[in-house]
Amino acid sequence: MDHTLAQQCAEKAGGLTIPALLHRNATEFAGLPALSMLGGSRTYTWGELGDEVAALARGLSEAGLRAGDRMLIMMPGRPEHWIADLAAAHLGAVPSTVYATLSPDQLHYLAEHSGATFLVLESAEMAARWKPILDALPTPPRVLVVGESLQDVASRGAELHRADPSVFAEAWRRVRADQPVTLLYTSGTTGDPKGVVLTHQNVIYQSVVLEATVSTPDHPESLAYLPLAHIAERMLGIYNPIYRAGHVTICPDPAQLLTGLVTVRPVSFFGVPRIWEKMVAGLQGQLAAADPPVQAAVAAASAVASQVHELREASLPIPPDLSARFDALDAQVLRPLRARLGLDKMMWAGSGAAPIPVEVLRYLAGIGLDVLEVWGMTETTGTATINTPDHFRTGTVGRPNPGMEIRLVEDGEIFVRGPLVCAGYLQPGGGVAPVVDADGWLATGDVGVLDADGYLTITDRKKELIITSAGKNISPAQIENLLRAHPLIAQAVAIGDRRPYVTALIVLDEETAPLWARARGISDISVNSLASSPVVLEEIGAAVASANDHLARPEQVKSFRVLPTAWTPVTGELTPTLKLRRRVVQERYADVIDELYSGPAAGDS
Repeated sequence: MDHTLAQQCAEKAGGLTIPALLHRNATEFAGLPALSMLGGSRTYTWGELGDEVAALARGLSEAGLRAGDRMLIMMPGRPEHWIADLAAAHLGAVPSTVYATLSPDQLHYLAEHSGATFLVLESAEMAARWKPILDALPTPPRVLVVGESLQDVASRGAELHRADPSVFAEAWRRVRADQPVTLLYTSGTTGDPKGVVLTHQNVIYQSVVLEATVSTPDHPESLAYLPLAHIAERMLGIYNPIYRAGHVTICPDPAQLLTGLVTVRPVSFFGVPRIWEKMVAGLQGQLAAADPPVQAAVAAASAVASQVHELREASLPIPPDLSARFDALDAQVLRPLRARLGLDKMMWAGSGAAPIPVEVLRYLAGIGLDVLEVWGMTETTGTATINTPDHFRTGTVGRPNPGMEIRLVEDGEIFVRGPLVCAGYLQPGGGVAPVVDADGWLATGDVGVLDADGYLTITDRKKELIITSAGKNISPAQIENLLRAHPLIAQAVAIGDRRPYVTALIVLDEETAPLWARARGISDISVNSLASSPVVLEEIGAAVASANDHLARPEQVKSFRVLPTAWTPVTGELTPTLKLRRRVVQERYADVIDELYSGPAAGDS
């Protein structure tokens, strides 16, 4: 760990709060753009955003929101979400965004557990959805609806603020760096979600670290497309832009992501693995349909880009002739290709939240785009380790952020400590229970290995290790990663705990599979039909065989089933952050799994 850099980051972040930074932006950078909607007609400047936050904060204070109170917010990406969130933080209250895909039972749990006194919703329709949940609570929160009651509160607050601006200033100046800035509930892959309490110090230190390790210009452009219940979007869509006085464009619909990227052309971008996998599948499909000269030109340029990437990864010098060839081919071939994705100005591209196949990273490097893995969790304010443009190793999640320490215990579980570790978990009574032991170490539940240079590789989740009936310990993530490297496969789950061998459930990619099938003359291209198509099953069988070539014998998939339906957060097999809910999958497909073990251990049925 670089102790000097860690000390510099700590000094730079020391004592700062999100309200203090917003006040700085609203005075020093008042005319610069702060917040826009993709395709919208209005851009809030930092001065205007500061005024909106002040008005709503005064209104919420008069309505009864107090320091320490929790406020739930459920709405898609839109400026009102940012304003409500920041208004609460300026009062010392604790905003918490709720995933829109949660079930009524899950929403009831969050409302009851958080003890929220206010609930901000997008629409009257959403309020109607919440009504039976609130009716079942002993003390339901006050509901504010965008365009209706929330606007009334903001209008009243604006009057109060105009009459006496000092009240708002006094309120936000009382907020301390060690106080909570947000409450984020974990995805709940196992058991009930935990309410992670993050402080101003946590999120600002993360911003300072990112600035220190990844070089981007002042006032950077960024695109916010993930839910604000996701720690990555919280950091990259709210807190880091406030720290850097950047300009955020909100992409409210993930289906508009490509349009958003092409419009904004951000200098940095974080994508969960599925985003990058879809980009690669789309590029591969486009190039497969391109003329042979175009394919040859891309292949030649990609070979040079990959060579440069490998030298940079090894921290070796790039020969001048190779550098010149790369610059020429990049300008002629690869940069226009990246421009189609809106990634031609990219200075740092990251992936995290789940494992990403190395083959995907290598392919992207071949078009001149280094997608660098990070690792962390909500409890570590996002990234605890990071690959940077100057120091990276493909297949790892990088080295610890400045100020962060990592150690591996006997079974390989990763423990971390440092200034990015959260304040603790919210308790039902409103208290906060620490997540660390007496020495400040957080047990992450992830299993990994460290190489001689300090790069961390995640091998699995501790609780998700498969132990076969023969006593073999197997990493399902490694198997699933290899399977998902095939463009036809959107999701794969390795099965085998307390079983004699490993099998797999496979879900086709809803976008790529029909294109692949049409190119091969298959008339019925619905995913339901393709799941039983002999041509598709033969290709999936080849993908399984290819994966098995990289696995030890006990790890190899002996049988598999292609399922006819997609998995989404709505159907329940995935969390809102697109992580697998293994327990749900195993319970829902118990009959299918039993069938996989009732026949011969080979091929597909």
